[in-house]
Amino acid sequence: QVQLVESGGGLVQAGGSLRLSCASSGSISSFNSIIWHRQAPGKEREWVAIISRGGSTNYAASVKGRYTISRDNAKNTVYLQMSNLKPEDTADYYCLATTGSRNYWGQGTQVTVSS
Repeated sequence: QVQLVESGGGLVQAGGSLRLSCASSGSISSFNSIIWHRQAPGKEREWVAIISRGGSTNYAASVKGRYTISRDNAKNTVYLQMSNLKPEDTADYYCLATTGSRNYWGQGTQVTVSS
């Protein structure tokens, strides 16, 4: 059973930066992709960034140019570097690891951006 643990959330002022981590108990090289999602209060969960096993990345339009997803296979960790944060980025952030047969979610980390 793979476990994912997110960390790095917190309170930051608008314009600031945070780096989130998603640490896996298993090898991240075994996943097809790892996707960061977020869920703001009263809103549906939405994806924000994806990194594939091969290293290709993609971003939601709302975060493109401000967020960077990366991976460290040796540490079995995926990162989400968030810059120029806006109050509308306030949400719980989750990572999702996908395989051919199962998906794994972490428990989330809270990000609050004050104006």
